[in-house]
Amino acid sequence: MRKCLVTCFAIFLLLFVALSLSAQTSKADSDRIAKLEQQVADAKGSADNSWMLTSSGLVLMMTGPGLALFYGGLVRKKNVLATMMQSFAMMALITVLWALFGYSLSFGAGNGFVGDFHHLFLNGVGSQPDPDYSPTIPQQTFMVYQLMFAIITPALITGAFAERMKFSAMVIFMVLWSVVVYDPMAHMVWGKGGLLNAALGGRFPTLDFAGGTVVHVTSGVSALVCAIYLGRRLGYPREAMLPHSVVLSFVGACLLWVGWFGFNAGSALAAGSLATSAFVATHFAAAAAVVGWAGAEWVRNGKPSALGAISGAVAGLVAITPAAGFVNPMAALFIGLAAGVFCYLMVAKVKARLGYDDSLDAFGVHGAGGTLGALLTGVFASSAVNPIFKDAQRNVLASGLIEGNTHQLLNQFVGVAIAWALAGVGTLIILKIVDATVGLRVSEEHEIQGLDLSQHGEEGYYWEVST
Repeated sequence: MRKCLVTCFAIFLLLFVALSLSAQTSKADSDRIAKLEQQVADAKGSADNSWMLTSSGLVLMMTGPGLALFYGGLVRKKNVLATMMQSFAMMALITVLWALFGYSLSFGAGNGFVGDFHHLFLNGVGSQPDPDYSPTIPQQTFMVYQLMFAIITPALITGAFAERMKFSAMVIFMVLWSVVVYDPMAHMVWGKGGLLNAALGGRFPTLDFAGGTVVHVTSGVSALVCAIYLGRRLGYPREAMLPHSVVLSFVGACLLWVGWFGFNAGSALAAGSLATSAFVATHFAAAAAVVGWAGAEWVRNGKPSALGAISGAVAGLVAITPAAGFVNPMAALFIGLAAGVFCYLMVAKVKARLGYDDSLDAFGVHGAGGTLGALLTGVFASSAVNPIFKDAQRNVLASGLIEGNTHQLLNQFVGVAIAWALAGVGTLIILKIVDATVGLRVSEEHEIQGLDLSQHGEEGYYWEVST
């Protein structure tokens, strides 16, 4: 009996020890797996954050030096500094506005049309992600990336009134425009609860990956209103007003092309396959648009120009912006080719026929190209590239017209119409306010003298005569 008890006790003891060791091993394995999972998540977050900070720098490069050089080379020598200064001023001015309230109005929860004041003075915008926008990068990174879009958008408008608007009037106009037009449009398309937000269940889900409506349609339409309201430059179109340095514009266009990868591929908000797809689509569309614009110009004028080639590249980049994260490479080629031909016709024929003086063709490229690209996004969007639409059971639904989603083209029309209306009406009201307070246009004397001297008291070039 005693032997039996001893044996049972020994067996029990062995089982107890074995179970204890097993539990410890299991806990150690669980801890090790949890640690590995955290390391993987940290590595992904670090990679995504690195890509987004790089993209932020690329998009800022699009304004300065990219747009500053592109626009600066297209004006006459006496206005080069004033034109470049307008882009540079946006880098400073819009940054301050964004920190104070712009980000909150654009990306706060708010209602369908504009954000709230929760993030006023960047309250709550820190190192933790906002999962509604991106679960892997700090909200502060998301905020500064979106800031770069807010900077370049009003800077694009300056091309329409180049060589004739007061600097003081430009500053006031841009402050009001950012608040009245840009912030609400950005919220409607990208913000929580936005009327047009396709990713977060907006009433009219408009596909706009990187700013076809938010950036290009609004700036382009506003540019047209500015050009018409201010009137033509002195001597236009009788006098030739040729670019003083196509070389500067060429360098600027190349910087825009490179920076646009941050603009479009960065809008994936992660360093993944969607960023790759947007990168490829962006490059292919730009290249096809160069062929389209230069080819149309070659047929019409007998020779392709360098200015036409770089303008075509920008037109293709504009048109692919809303579609970059939704279409395959072949669709991107078609969009770019169509944009190159269409924008060339808008600049070479429509502008001349209607007679408005859009100095640097901001409407012909950004307004027309952005509208075309936004509509074609609704045609070519592919769920295989970006399965953005899903049913209640999380099944992937068709994205664009070719896939069978005929309603999406209507949504794109609604988004474009709202952008046109908001930009057109908002810009006209702001122009009237600024005109009634400080006046918009420089005097004839100052326009003849040039804005470099009349507005800033300096010249872009000081030619020394050797003796």
